Amino acid sequence: MENLKLENMEISPLDRAKRHVWIQHRGASGWITLAKKEPDGGWRQYHYQPNELAVELPKWLGEDVYFSQNTFYKPQRRIENIRQLRALYVDVDCHALGYEPEWVVGKLDIEVFQDNILPEPNLIIFSGRGIVCVWLIEPVPYKALPLWKAVQNYFCEQLNYVGADKKSLDPTRVFRIDGTINSKNKKQVFVEYRHDYRYILRDLQYEYLPDLAPNRPPKRGRKPKIVHLHNVRTLHYARLLDLVKLAELRDYDLKGYRELFCFLYRYWRCCFTDDPAEALQQVLEFNSEFKEPLSVHEVIRATRSAEKAWRAKSDAKANEEAIKKGYPGAGYNLKNSTIIRWLDITPEEQRHLQTIIDGNEKRRRKRERDKKRMDELRREQGAKTREEYLEEQKEKTEDRVWQLQKAMERHPNATNRQLADMLQISVRRVQQLKKLISN
Repeated sequence: MENLKLENMEISPLDRAKRHVWIQHRGASGWITLAKKEPDGGWRQYHYQPNELAVELPKWLGEDVYFSQNTFYKPQRRIENIRQLRALYVDVDCHALGYEPEWVVGKLDIEVFQDNILPEPNLIIFSGRGIVCVWLIEPVPYKALPLWKAVQNYFCEQLNYVGADKKSLDPTRVFRIDGTINSKNKKQVFVEYRHDYRYILRDLQYEYLPDLAPNRPPKRGRKPKIVHLHNVRTLHYARLLDLVKLAELRDYDLKGYRELFCFLYRYWRCCFTDDPAEALQQVLEFNSEFKEPLSVHEVIRATRSAEKAWRAKSDAKANEEAIKKGYPGAGYNLKNSTIIRWLDITPEEQRHLQTIIDGNEKRRRKRERDKKRMDELRREQGAKTREEYLEEQKEKTEDRVWQLQKAMERHPNATNRQLADMLQISVRRVQQLKKLISN
C-alpha cells in the first residue's frame, strides 16, 4: 500500500484529478457536478459537460473538492434529474470506529472481496479519514434507480461492520477527488485503481440479490422482504417524479399548494433515500424554483412532520400502533384519490403522470393498451389496423358518392330502387349517400 501511495504521489495533483474524473465519466452523457466547501462553511457547486471538465478542473483544485458519481440531464444535482447511473459506492467512515483505512482495506480484501461476498471495487478512494469503495457500472437510465438503490443498500449492509455510512447512498452523492486535500486533517486524497471492468447492474442483481429477479414463479406465503422494499421504493420514486412533473406542468406557479408540494417532496425523498438531511436540502432547492417561494423557515415548519413520519416507518412500536388502528403501518400511506384531492390534479394533468392517477385515467390507459395490442395482433395476422380500416371505408364511401352523382346526372328521373340496381347497393345505402351529397 505504501509503494502504491508513493507511486501515486509522484503524479501531479492536477493529473491525478483529471485521471480520476476521466475514469469515472469516460463517455458520459449529461451534466457532472463539481463542488467545494468554502472556508466560511458554505458550499459552492457548478455543473459541467464531460468535455469541459479537463479545462475547468484546475480552477477547483485545493481543499475539500468533490464531484458527482452520476450525471444529470440538467444542471441541478437533484434525484429527479438523474440522467445516467454510472457507479455504486459505499462510504466507509472507519475513523469513527478507530480503524485505519489501510487496515480496513486489507480486512475487506480477505473477508469480503476474495470470498465474493461482494465483487471487487474498481477503485478505492482514500478520502483522508476513511475510504469509499466504488464499483463502476455500465450506464443505466433513471428508470433503473429503484433497482440501483436496492443493490446499493445491499452492498452497504455487507460493509456495516467496518463503518459503512447509510446516509451516503443517494444517487446525487459527491465524493472527494484524487489529489485534493481534506481540510479536517490536511491529508491528501488518493485513489487506488484495481481494474477497469464495468459491472452490469442486472448481473449484480442476479448474483447478489436473486430475490429481485423478474419472472420468478410466485412463492406461497409472504413475499421476500427485499422484493417488498424494492416495490415500495419504486412507488416512492415514481410519486416523487410525478410531483416534480406536476410542478413543471403548472410552470411552478404553486401558490395555495406550496406547503403541500414541499411536504410530499420531503416525505417521498426521505422514504426513497433514507437520508433526511439531504432530503431537507433538496426540498429547499425545489422550493427555490417556485414562482413565489416560501421562506426557509416556512419550508422547514411545513415539512417537519414529513421527516417525523418517515422515522416512524422504521419504529416497531409506531408500526404496531398504526396497524392496531387499521392502517397498513406507520408513516403516510396516501391513496391516489387523497393526493389528487389535495393538489386538485385535473384529468388532463393526470395524463402526464405515472402513478398519481384516478380510476378514469387507469381505464383510459387500459383502453389504449388494449387497442394497441389488438392492432399489433391484427398486423401480425396480416389484417388491417382500425385506422387503416376506417380510412379504407372512407375512400369507398367517397367513391360510391361519386358513382351515385354520375348515375343521377345520366338518369335524372330514376327512382332510388333503380339507382340501387344500377350501383348494386341497397335502397337504404342510396338514401344515405344522397344525404351526404345534400350536405
